[in-house]
Amino acid sequence: MVSPTANPPVCKIIDFGRYKYETEKKNKGAKKKQQEVKGIKISPRIAEHDLQHLIKKAAGFLEEGHKVRVVCVFKAREITHPELGRNKLDYFGNQLVEIAIVERPPALDGRQMIMVMNPKPQTGAKKNAKAENKQDSGQAVQSNRNGENNPPQVAQQPPVPPQVRIEEAPPGAGTGVV
Repeated sequence: MVSPTANPPVCKIIDFGRYKYETEKKNKGAKKKQQEVKGIKISPRIAEHDLQHLIKKAAGFLEEGHKVRVVCVFKAREITHPELGRNKLDYFGNQLVEIAIVERPPALDGRQMIMVMNPKPQTGAKKNAKAENKQDSGQAVQSNRNGENNPPQVAQQPPVPPQVRIEEAPPGAGTGVV
């Protein structure tokens, strides 16, 4: 039905297979907008540089709007010191406190300690700041308010003084051979 309120109602004949395909395509598009959960694995003995690298990756996921699930996996006898894993996860959360909220604090589950982080809701002004700040590099900046473009000013370099040429000594002179 195109217009059910009209008198008489207006209908349109369509290909049902095509209609079904288009509705499935719309539903798939709606599913893609859902929030994904990205996973990051660490260990209690992870090196500082490796941890910083994973923090940067998690920050990227959070800025894209995804949840981040950080799992600290304990191997062999590492499970006897769960506080080491908790310290690493707390450090991970503290590094991302500006852009994320800890949805689920670190909790031990068998040989894994799991923490889930959600991105902080951002204001609309902050999201659009990058889009508004783009300027074509070919455009000149207008600094005076009369609408005239200022050509880029090139700094004048001082002239290079002429170089004095040193004449070469004849062969064998000054070599110290007697």
